Amino acid sequence: MVTVNNLIMRFGSRVLFQDINLKLDRHKRYGLIGANGAGKTTFLKILSGQIDEYEGDISVENGLKVGVLGQNQFAFEDFTIMDAVLYGNKRLYDAIKEKEDLYVNGDFEDDATNERLAELETISVEEDPTYEYDVNIAKILANVGIPPENHNDLMSSLDSADKFKVLLAQVLYPKPDVLFLDEPTNNQDIETISWLENELQRHEGTLVVISHDRHFLNAVVTNILDVDYQKIREFTGTYDDWYIAANVMAKQMELDNAKKLKEKDELEAFVRRFSANASKAKQATSRQRKLDKMEIEDIKPSSRRDPSIVFKAKRTMGGEALEINGVNHSYGDNEVLKDVTLKFEPGEKVALIGGNGVGKSTLIKILMEEMKPTSGEVIWGATIENSYFPQDTADTINGDGTLYDWLRAFDPKRDIAEIRNCLGRMLFNGEQQEKSVVSISGGEKHRMMLSKMMLEGGNFLVLDEPSNHLDLEAIVALGEGLLEFKGNVICVSHDRELLDAFASRIIEIQADGSIIDFKGSYEEFAEAKEAGTL
Repeated sequence: MVTVNNLIMRFGSRVLFQDINLKLDRHKRYGLIGANGAGKTTFLKILSGQIDEYEGDISVENGLKVGVLGQNQFAFEDFTIMDAVLYGNKRLYDAIKEKEDLYVNGDFEDDATNERLAELETISVEEDPTYEYDVNIAKILANVGIPPENHNDLMSSLDSADKFKVLLAQVLYPKPDVLFLDEPTNNQDIETISWLENELQRHEGTLVVISHDRHFLNAVVTNILDVDYQKIREFTGTYDDWYIAANVMAKQMELDNAKKLKEKDELEAFVRRFSANASKAKQATSRQRKLDKMEIEDIKPSSRRDPSIVFKAKRTMGGEALEINGVNHSYGDNEVLKDVTLKFEPGEKVALIGGNGVGKSTLIKILMEEMKPTSGEVIWGATIENSYFPQDTADTINGDGTLYDWLRAFDPKRDIAEIRNCLGRMLFNGEQQEKSVVSISGGEKHRMMLSKMMLEGGNFLVLDEPSNHLDLEAIVALGEGLLEFKGNVICVSHDRELLDAFASRIIEIQADGSIIDFKGSYEEFAEAKEAGTL
């Protein structure tokens, strides 16, 4: 359905990828993966026609509908939510809006008006044969968590997470043959992500999706497109299938090279020993020829680098960790937290989950004294030293200094080597540590905040959506770091692989304000919920 021939993409003198030849087939769902900066989003924009300055050829089979997930959440502020979704089928949207205008303002004595109405009706029937576009849109919006009473509200009335849900509904509504999605799970709650997985599993055309959610990729994709070594290589299978295959391939290359190097050493030794011996000269010459033809392939280092996230508490925790007693909080008439009473024992690692808007971040801000509850109290243990990863990290990390300066400002007396080591663990090498804070990306700011937390050495970690903007390698490293940490953790996240990596207790805030408190892993929680035992 989509063909890529001899594609080369450069940014100035830097080659992002080259000699790319791919055929993306119908009924296949491709997960596009690679390190941050490897070129995933650029490749997706080339495929979808958003970038046209490249060498090579991209072709989409004639007559196919192409859908591209919009990234500008503010592009439809003056549209109703219903109209914003309808706009996903631009031909139908234009026909319906023109019909509405003609029925109000048209001159029905004029043959041209009636002829135009007939043309518009034909378009409407072609695009919506059952005349059920409003029913279908309402169903999609309900599935992403936007209730019917809000469907005629303006897009400007929604928060960022809900605006992105509407953009998801917009791209899925027309049922495109070819679908390009860049990070569709970002900032979405677990319920919405699960719904999206089910929708995409039923997609009958071609899908290319970028995601840092490993569980999502395993649930959705049939193939992997791996951006690495300035190439894009295709693997059949899920992300986990690719991960196993890639590691087996790397190991095999290493073994093959080791075998060739050993043979090369033996041949060189033979040539050195016998080249001057007349009786062995013929054999030595033969081995030299073989040696000259032998190619030792270097194992190319992957562009992926695994961060090393290690949290070590400076202070031993006593017998009390945290208590939340009767916490209530309202925004005007909207009560989001209702009589929240919880106790956390030393060493507990908790995943705090729930739909968007139920009060997870509000509770975290109350815990961290960024906000006072309407009523109730929070009691930290006397020996607790907490360390905080706020959801708005990308906005809070700013200033004119270097990365090193920003981190050192929190503890000027700390050993210089230790500060640089914390940055190095998060893949900021010596030169990168001198970059200006204002120039770094959202993902780099998240890695900076994790460097700060490692430096702080708190014994109670509180994290609000830490996996946003992190690549798969960093998310895996974060899960391992939280699992190995000897203190307490409360983490808000929609990344199920991350939650399952470390959490031993799941607390879900539900839409009605009630709380499910479950002792066990996230996988056990999900199974219990599906079985209806919670």
